[in-house]
Formats: sequence, C-alpha cells, structure tokens
Amino acid sequence: MGSRTIRFKLYALLSLPIVALIALWTFVTGYVVGDFFELRSATTLYERVSAPAAALVAEVQNERKLSAVALSKDVSQPDDLTEARSRTNKAITDFRTQATSLEATTVTDPGLAAAVKRVLAETDEVRSIRRNVDGRTANRLQTVQAFSRITDAAYRLQDQVVTVSDIRLYQQAVGLQRITHAHDLLSREDALVSGATIAGRLTHDEYEAMEVLAPNRRMLLTEGAATLDEELRGPLNSLTDSLAYRGLVTLELDMVDRSQLPRDRDAWRALAGSFDLTMDRFLASRAELLNSRADDAAGGIITKIVLAGGLGLAAILGAVVLSARLGRGLAEELGSLRLAALDLAEVRLPQVVERLRKGESVDVETEAPPIPTTGTTMEITDVGRAFSTVQRTAVQAAVGEARLRQGFNRVFRNLARRNQSLVHRQLAQLDSMQRKTNDPCALEDLYRLDHLTTRMRRQSEGLVILSGATAGRTWRNPVPLMDVVRAAVAEVEDYQRVTVPPLPDARLTGSATADVTHLLAELLENATSFSPPTAQVRVRGEIVGRGFVIEIEDRGLGMKEIEREAINGRLATPPEFDVADSEQLGLFVVSQLAARHGIKVTLSRSPFGGTTAVVLIPQAVLAETEPEQRQMPAVRALE
Repeated sequence: MGSRTIRFKLYALLSLPIVALIALWTFVTGYVVGDFFELRSATTLYERVSAPAAALVAEVQNERKLSAVALSKDVSQPDDLTEARSRTNKAITDFRTQATSLEATTVTDPGLAAAVKRVLAETDEVRSIRRNVDGRTANRLQTVQAFSRITDAAYRLQDQVVTVSDIRLYQQAVGLQRITHAHDLLSREDALVSGATIAGRLTHDEYEAMEVLAPNRRMLLTEGAATLDEELRGPLNSLTDSLAYRGLVTLELDMVDRSQLPRDRDAWRALAGSFDLTMDRFLASRAELLNSRADDAAGGIITKIVLAGGLGLAAILGAVVLSARLGRGLAEELGSLRLAALDLAEVRLPQVVERLRKGESVDVETEAPPIPTTGTTMEITDVGRAFSTVQRTAVQAAVGEARLRQGFNRVFRNLARRNQSLVHRQLAQLDSMQRKTNDPCALEDLYRLDHLTTRMRRQSEGLVILSGATAGRTWRNPVPLMDVVRAAVAEVEDYQRVTVPPLPDARLTGSATADVTHLLAELLENATSFSPPTAQVRVRGEIVGRGFVIEIEDRGLGMKEIEREAINGRLATPPEFDVADSEQLGLFVVSQLAARHGIKVTLSRSPFGGTTAVVLIPQAVLAETEPEQRQMPAVRALE
C-alpha cells in the first residue's frame, strides 16, 4: 500500500463503526431501553408501593366502619375493633417497610416520594383518631372524615404511581384508580349508615355528607368503567348489572331522597357487605392483570432489544473486520511513535529537569536525540520529526531556565550578603554608641534603631535562605533554648505582645541556632500580624520523647480548615520557590529551615479561635551535654 494521508485512514477506520454505533444507540436508548426500564420500574412500584397501599386502604376502611359503629354503642372498645386496629397497624408497618425500601426508593421520583411521605404522615394520626374514638370526643362523621384523609392520601399516591408511557396501560390504570376511589366512597357511606343504624338515625351533617358521597361515587364508577377495555370491564359490568348492586343503588337513592336511613337496614348491611367483598376481589384481580400486562410489555421490549442488538452487532462486526485491515498498519506506526513520545514525556524529560535542579550539567545533543519513526504514513513521519524538534526545544528551555534560576539565585545571594554585611556593621556601630552614651532619651532611640536593624538582619537572612544558601551566623557551642526564643522575639516588630515564660533547661546545637532563631521569628511575626493589636502571643515549651516542643499561640481570627491543611502540606514538603508567590515568602523560609534540620512545624486551631504553631525540634538538633559555650548576644528590651 502506498503512502496515504492519516485523514483518509482515520475516516475509513472510524466512519462505519461510528455510524453503526450511533444508529444502534439511538434506536435502543431512545425507543427501547427507556420504555423497558420504565415498565420494570412500574412493576416494582406496584409491588413495593401500590399493593401495600391498597392493603392499607382496605384495613383503614374496615377500622373506619367499626369505629363509627363503636361510637354508637355503649361498649368503649369492642373486640372486633381491637382486632381491626391490630390489622391496620400491621398494614401501616408493611407499607412503611415496602415503600421506603431500597428497591422502591431507587425508582421513586421526587413527586412520588412526597406522596409516600404524605401517606406516612397521615398514618401517624391514627393514634390521635383512636383516642378520640375511645374517649368519644369525636362524632361518627368526624371519625369517618379523619380516616378518609388516610385513604385520600393513599389514592393520591396511587395516582403518582401511574406514570408509564404506554398510553393503553396508562388509561387502564387511571380507570381502575377511579373505580377504586368510587369503592372507597361507598365504604364511607356504609360506615356512616352502619353507625347510624345502631344509633337509630343519621345526623343532619351525615345526611349532607351522604348527598355528596352518593353522586360522586356513581360518577367515578361510570367514568372509570368507560376507560377500561373489554377484558377489564367485563367482570365490572356483570357486577354493576347484578340484582344485588341494583338493590344497593336503590337503597342508596331512597336514603338520599328521603333523608332517612334505608327502610330495609338489614338488606343494606347484607348488600353493602357482599358488594364490598366482590369489589375488593375485582380490584385485586384487575390490578394483577394490569401488572401482568406491564410485565408482558417489558418482555416484548426485551425481544426488541435482542433483535436490535443482534443487527447492531452484525453491523459492528462488519465494521471491525473492515477497520482491522486498514488500521493494523496504522496502529503499528502510531504505537512506535507513542512509545517514543511517552518515553520523552514521562522518563527522559523529567530526569533532565531533575538533574538541572540539582545543579548538574546537561548535554542537549545527548539528552535529546531524534525520535526514530518508521512507516508509510507521511503525517506520522512528520509528527515524529516534530516531536524530535519539540523534545530538543524542551530540553534547551529547561537548561536555559535552570541557568537563569542559578544566575538569579547568585544575584539574590550576593545582594543579600552585601545587605548582611552592612547590617552587621550597623549593629556593631549601634552597640558601640549604646555603650558610650548615658542619655536615657538617646539610649532609648538607639535601642529602637537597634531593634529595627535586627529585623533588617532577619529580612536579609531570609533573602539568603531563598537563594538556597545558609544564613551565615553560627555558634560553636550549644545555646540554651530560652536564649534562642528570646532572640527570636527580639526580631519581631511587636515583641512587647509576646509572652515567654521560663522554659525547661534544653540546649540547641550551635550549627542550628541561627536557623531555629530565624524560624521562630517568622512564626512569631505571623502570630503578631494576624491577631488583634491588644492580644498577647503566648510561647510555651516542654521536653518530649522525640525532642523539644515549642508552641506559639495567637488569639486572632484563625484560618479556614482547607487553608490550614494546605499550609501544613507546604510546611511538611517544602515547595520550589516561585518568585510570583511573593506573599508566601515567610512560609517558604520556614519550610526550608525546618527541612534543613528535620524540624516538624504544624499549624492547628487554637482553643481561643486563633492559630497555634507547634514546632517539634528533634533530638538530633538538641545538645546532649552542657559544655562550656559562648552565649548568644543579650536581647535588649525596649521600654
């Protein structure tokens, strides 16, 4: 095969698989998979939410009727009511368990979840309703209405469950919901009539309620039946055309028209009870049938998925066979180029940068040889040559940056050393002037100038440390830590706010004295800067098993947890100095000094709301003995 453009090969390789995958994905996802999962979700909701809710409604209806009867009797709590309450409690528990299970909540949308919560909230009122029944503080109508709020919430929940996109299933489910609601309205009528039969009459309010319940029941039953198909509606027609149902409707109309209890109360009780059982069986069987239809529809969708997946797989296999022949050679060419590029990016270039950071010399020709490329695709050959140019440029840039950094550090260090020299001479001159004068005012001014010069010395030493060198001041003999802390305090602007109690007797090696003094001074400066001008900064120290701990506590506003964790990370692992990050110079100096001597610096939240800096000086930096030593210069306090 002659040289071809990479665009030609990529188009030939990817066009057919992409088209096949897009077509398969669009078909399966848009028209099949979504409907399948929706139907499966509907089945889960029926088993976990709808069916337990229907069982709950049935038990609430029974307890509602028996409660209305109990209010018309002298017995406070008949045995049948006690048993009914027990069954209601079990139904509530079962509904709560099923509706809040993981399987149910996984397929529950926010609207349905809110409906479940409303049902549970209404069931929480059962105890209050029962207390009113037992204490006879509510009449029959109030009790029936209270229980009906539970069934109403359950029916609203059932309406939320009916969400399938299959229009035929949706229509049948809505029709059954209306018939179920109509059945509940008849149950309310029966509860009122049963209670009034014991009492001998219906109250005026109960008559008014019956006048609303009866027509609404018939309307819902008619509307629901009209939406059902023949298979679902057939048993309902047989039921509504039966002599028993017609007799029940006749008694209902007679009772509403005459505003009196039915003439034949025994007939009402028998017909209502028989119709209730028959309707319960009808609704349960129709719900099962509808759920079975949803399962069958889901099974049909699975068949579609299999067919669509098979056709899509055949298309993909054809695309793979064609693409493999064209892509094999291209993959080999790209593979060799990829390995060379990865070796440059992940191995050789980082090694070069690391060597440059350590100050080692690097030969550009040796470290950036041309990347070998083989193949027939001219674009890949051009990319290989471009990578060779890129790696050479990258190595040259890294070498140039390292040289620039080294030159910058040298200039930085030389300027800082010159400043150090001038500051040391100025301190010596001030010391001489202090010894020669006896004027208190002049002496106070000299002390203030001495303090400013001491702070200037710390700033100069900070510049030296930033350049990678040592501060310059050294002590041959160990120095008491108390003197080190006092010297650090003397280098702080608001040194008067720093409280230093006597520290345990411990000594610092002379080689680490200057760096530890500088480290503590930086932390003290931060503590005084980020706390109120009137607040004290407290320093504590104690000997621990791993060395000596110094705590610097301020009472400022503190810092956020994320910010404190970030700073602790920098203190634990000193970052590379970045001239653009000039606001963190003190932090960089502290981290460099701590790493140099193995000192651990950690910031934590102070109990008073500020920040506590904990400095752990290791045993290796502490002097084991107390030899003859040259003391640090005395710290002069200012009035």
